[in-house]
Amino acid sequence: MVRRLIARPLVIALLCVVLIAFVALRKALYYAADPTGDKDCPPPAPGGADPSRPARIQLAAPASLVWVQRGGTLNDASCLSRTPVYGVVAVREVDDVRAALHFARDNGLKVSVAGVRHSMGGQAFARNALVLDMTRLNRMSLDAQTRTLTVESGATWHAVQTFLHPRFAVTAMQSTDIFTVGGSIAVNAHGMDHQAGSVGRTIRAMRVMLADGSIQHVSRTDTPRLFNLVVGGYGLFGVIVDADLDVTPNVVYRSERRVIRYRDFPSVFDEQIRGAPHYGLMYGHLSTAPHSFLDEMLLYAYRLEDVRGATIPPLGEVRAVRLRRLVFNLAKQGTLPMRLKWLAEKYIEPRLESCPVSRNQALAEGEACLVSRNHPMHDSVRYLKNALDGETDILHEYFVPRSQFVAFVDGVRSVLRARRANLLNASVRVVHREDNVLTYAPAEMFALVLYLNQTTDAAGHAAMRGLTGELIDLAVGLGGTFFLPYQLHYSAEQLGRAYPGIKEFVAAKRQYDPGGLLTNTFYETYAPRVGG
Repeated sequence: MVRRLIARPLVIALLCVVLIAFVALRKALYYAADPTGDKDCPPPAPGGADPSRPARIQLAAPASLVWVQRGGTLNDASCLSRTPVYGVVAVREVDDVRAALHFARDNGLKVSVAGVRHSMGGQAFARNALVLDMTRLNRMSLDAQTRTLTVESGATWHAVQTFLHPRFAVTAMQSTDIFTVGGSIAVNAHGMDHQAGSVGRTIRAMRVMLADGSIQHVSRTDTPRLFNLVVGGYGLFGVIVDADLDVTPNVVYRSERRVIRYRDFPSVFDEQIRGAPHYGLMYGHLSTAPHSFLDEMLLYAYRLEDVRGATIPPLGEVRAVRLRRLVFNLAKQGTLPMRLKWLAEKYIEPRLESCPVSRNQALAEGEACLVSRNHPMHDSVRYLKNALDGETDILHEYFVPRSQFVAFVDGVRSVLRARRANLLNASVRVVHREDNVLTYAPAEMFALVLYLNQTTDAAGHAAMRGLTGELIDLAVGLGGTFFLPYQLHYSAEQLGRAYPGIKEFVAAKRQYDPGGLLTNTFYETYAPRVGG
């Protein structure tokens, strides 16, 4: 009898342990699961993606046009911009662009230009527009003597790196390789190279098809006004056909990382990195853990090493994708998982870091981790895609004068805590003064990139809109700006304060494209409000 009384609680306890383990395993598999396709979130407003009355077509489409889809909707990386479109045309040749423009003009349609649609405010499409899918226009060639890459605008940086490796590397690109060249030019993207600056700085010339179907050869010296409108012009001044870009030798770096305080970053950068030509890449990650929130900073730097005769191995894909996705998604669930994520980045990731240049080829470097220039940027961030329901991850980016970096981080910390925002990652980068009309950097600045999680219900949208507005006011109040390829949660007044060139931009748009053939959701939203 006594044994039975003892055995029953033990059996119950064992069953509870098994049940808990089973639930935990199911949850872990859910958080680590590969998505089966693009996430489909409900539109922010009820009926927001309902198709409106289709355009009245007068003339049949040319037989040469290849339709990816007719009608239906498109979305972007935010999963929050589901928009009805007239259709999507696959661009394989330059003549496909011209034929699509003529067809749209003859039938009263608008045209939008799309790459991988990673902007988050509908910058790659518009309601009922004819969308050009540029991703099949992706050929490239290299002049090794002049170190010039001629690349069509639909090629991804992943493909560009694979093409250039192992001898050459990209001079400037975004910090991950999933984007198209044309998309990066359209937003004037920047990345890990704190010396090179933006993609726009590496362009020698471009071929751009204007709205009338003519092709214009555009360069910083020969056509500076059009150049500064197309770069950072969000596809509104013409369709970028191809570009001649600077490339650089694929040198070997020693990978370094150290933990500093965010307050020390400006002086560390100014005294140790900015004037040191041997540092080729650099970026920082601020802590998102509660105990060191936006205080501790992991500074990643890549120092040039003279490793003669080293064999640079092929580019590989990022490993342990499901494990990375599991850790990242667990961090969304509370303070303890977020603390563990930060500790893993500080203490575990250095032990797992990929060092593709063999140590045997660098015995003089001891235990140094050596990489080629291409390796740190060859990351398609598959681990950021997930199958989680009712939520999505959103990017913000803010630019502030370097003297205001500490004040800005202090302000961001206060805002995020007050609003209980779910911050997943915070990166620090360096940008230089840019001369394009919609410049995010009218001076030398530091950039703070925030990766935030939000729910996809009405409360989540309202919270993100309020947070965005407050952070924009904070940045602009310190003489800074914000990046435009993200959600359209800012007012026309905020846009005008951060981008005083917006009126010139809109006026020039009407000059180069008087019929308004080229458009997107960003332009349709703000152009009527800012004048010009």
